[in-house]
Amino acid sequence: MRIAVIIPALDEERSIAKVVADIPRDLVTEILVVDNGSKDDTARVAATAGARVIFEPSAGYGQACLTGIAALADSPPEIVVFVDGDYSDRPRELRALVAPILRDEADFVVGSRVLGAREPGALAPHARWGNWLATTMIHLLYNCRFSDLGPFRAIRYKTLLSLDMQDRDYGWTAEMQAKAARSEVRSTEVPVSYHRRIGTSKITGTVKGTVLAGWKIITTILKYRFTRLPSASPVVTKASIG
Repeated sequence: MRIAVIIPALDEERSIAKVVADIPRDLVTEILVVDNGSKDDTARVAATAGARVIFEPSAGYGQACLTGIAALADSPPEIVVFVDGDYSDRPRELRALVAPILRDEADFVVGSRVLGAREPGALAPHARWGNWLATTMIHLLYNCRFSDLGPFRAIRYKTLLSLDMQDRDYGWTAEMQAKAARSEVRSTEVPVSYHRRIGTSKITGTVKGTVLAGWKIITTILKYRFTRLPSASPVVTKASIG
């Protein structure tokens, strides 16, 4: 199967080369780094490391992911993998992440930092608590168990399109899992290791980011429990993501 990796990145010049280099090239057919308005040398470093760089000046984690998806439309893969550009997840573990899809046991796989080994201090206490709250809400509202909202995840391209992803910032991962649960997508988790990120987190590294992200995740989970979901897969184009 053709596998594409999308890496949203904002000011990650110190880590992005490590992330790109860690990706197993014998398994992955395309690596996209979506530069989300970096003020440093992220784009040049990523391109030198061998990634295809896409520029998305509009701020937002979800916006960067949507731009990456749109860039795949002309030559779509079978599987899309998302991973952050800060080297907190280890892309070399991608083989284990996509294995359930390759074995046709799942269509969506979340890399769980909760189930895997974590470097001390890698996941802040408030992040762990928020993660527990969000996954508990998904279980209670959707009757679907996840242990994590981790950003390292793999999904079939066709399944991804069918979810009609909309969120442009903090609610991206929660939207994907809520919609997958609501649509009864075959989902599973695999343990992944988690490490201290290189640089400062744009979300959990600040009080404002933590509060905004927490609120958006909670409201996103509630929203898609009662929102009618699309019945057909949309066609993703650059025009459709604005």
